[in-house]
Formats: sequence, structure tokens, C-alpha cells
Amino acid sequence: MKRKIIVGSRRSKLALTQSNWVINKLKEQYPEFDFEIKEIVTKGDRILDVTLSKVGGKGLFVSEVEQALSNSTIDFAVHSMKDVPSSLEEGLVIGAIPKRESPLDCFVFNQVSSLDDLPKGAIVGTSSLRRAAQLLKHRPDFNIRPIRGNIDTRLQKLHVENFDAIILAKAGLARMGWLENTTLKLEDIAPEVCLTAVGQGALAIECRESDQLIRDMLATIHHEETGICVEAERVFLKKLNGGCEIPIAGFATKIGEQIHFKGLVGNADGSKILESKEIGENPGQIGNKVAEVLLSEGAETIIEELRNK
Repeated sequence: MKRKIIVGSRRSKLALTQSNWVINKLKEQYPEFDFEIKEIVTKGDRILDVTLSKVGGKGLFVSEVEQALSNSTIDFAVHSMKDVPSSLEEGLVIGAIPKRESPLDCFVFNQVSSLDDLPKGAIVGTSSLRRAAQLLKHRPDFNIRPIRGNIDTRLQKLHVENFDAIILAKAGLARMGWLENTTLKLEDIAPEVCLTAVGQGALAIECRESDQLIRDMLATIHHEETGICVEAERVFLKKLNGGCEIPIAGFATKIGEQIHFKGLVGNADGSKILESKEIGENPGQIGNKVAEVLLSEGAETIIEELRNK
């Protein structure tokens, strides 16, 4: 009789698509196992009428899943890396980070087809303070309004609630197969306009530190370059003690042996944005150094002001 591996996943279409992708990759290596998805509804899924920054706390989309891991209800969990707090629950580890999808944000437009064509005062939907702050720096005339829900819901709201544009992660659209949808008016947002979230485009497969069988299994789908880049980003996030209530961005790429990392912290209206870049070979050192530079330039004050609001 085959051993059954229980995989924890959020209930959204995107989360289930991501979990099935991971399962199919593992089945190629381990046909002797059966895999079953256990759907878990998280706090972030239940509370949809409040912006993420006001729901409070870290791990809005992972805490219930981590609890299921800790009590052995599931064997591993598939998360979007950008949802995973920089500190995991005790006894849990990231067992694998597969190759990253596009880290970019992208506009989905209602009528126009380009950022430059959006009218003065355009209504742009996003519940991300990171996206809002950077867009307002670029276009202070934008009317940023919160929009929550899964990808399907937000695409419906684009037209029903008369947004001029909404912002989605390109990776989610790619994984759902919607980049080929010719009815969607899409445009990538350049990192110079909107630097991406830490870990955006990457998956995090979390498991128990003590479960060597699962750890060995997950190691077969780990992508080393993605893991190195995400490490720099997450060290940066941890040093700043950042969460969704703070406009923080960080993105690393690896070119040859060199890691190129840029980090950003800003206030909510984009009137003050701090940025720093670093190049080196040690991801942890690079992430720490960029965070330390931003802290020396006043990031701590910005973060404290936002947390005390």
C-alpha cells in the first residue's frame, strides 16, 4: 500500500494550482507515493472587507497552515513566498524553493492599455501598501483604493467597481495560464516604478524540520539560484522586522557569482522613499547591509510611525 502524503494548501484557485504543480513535480520523482491536498482557510482568506495592513499581525495566509504542520495534520505546505513571515514557527523549515516565476507586478487595465495612458486621478486598485507608496511617488495624482479577494474576484471588481486599473502579481497570472488571455489588457510594471515584494514570484514549501523523508523529497525540486536570491531578500525583511503593514520591497538577482540586491522602505503616501543597492557573493551579508543602510537613513522612524498609527 502506498504511503499517502498530505499537502496543506489555501483554498483559492491559485493556491490549489500551485500545490498541484508541486505535487506533479514530486510524482515524477516519487511515483510510489500518493498525494492528497488538505484545504485550509486562513485568517487572510476569511477577512476580506479590511485592507491587509489593518488586519494585523504577520503570516495572515500561513499561520493556520503552520499549525497544521506543527500538529502533523499535514506533511508539507505550499505557500507563495511573499506571504511567509521572515521568522517561521519553531520546528518548521522551508524545505524547497522551486524556480521562480516572474517577480514583477503588472497592471490590468479597464479601458486603456498603458500606464502612461491612465488619466489624471485614475482609480487604481491595490491593498498593498508597498505598491501604493511607490505608485504614488510615480503618479501622486492616482486615487488608490483597496481591493481584496482572489485573482478571479479582483478581475471581476475591475469592471464592476469601475477601477481604471488594478495591480496583480504577474506570477499568479502565469500560473493560472491567464497571460495568454487576449481579453485582458496587461502591462508589466518596471521595477524602477514598483520594486517587487520580498519573495514575489517564488514558492515556499514548508515542512517539519524533523521529517527527513519529506525534506529529502522536497530537496529534489529546490532551485539553488532562486533560493540564494530569496535568502538575501528575506534576511533584509527580517532585519527590518517588516510585514504587510509597512511599504517594504526587496529584489535580488544572481549574475555569475554576484548577487545584485535592491531594497526599499517608504511611507504610506510615497512622499518619502528610501532605497539602497548592494552587490556581493554572500546573500545574508548583502541583505543585512542594505537593511542597515536604510535604518541609518531613517527607515526605523518610518516603520515606527506606521506601526503606531
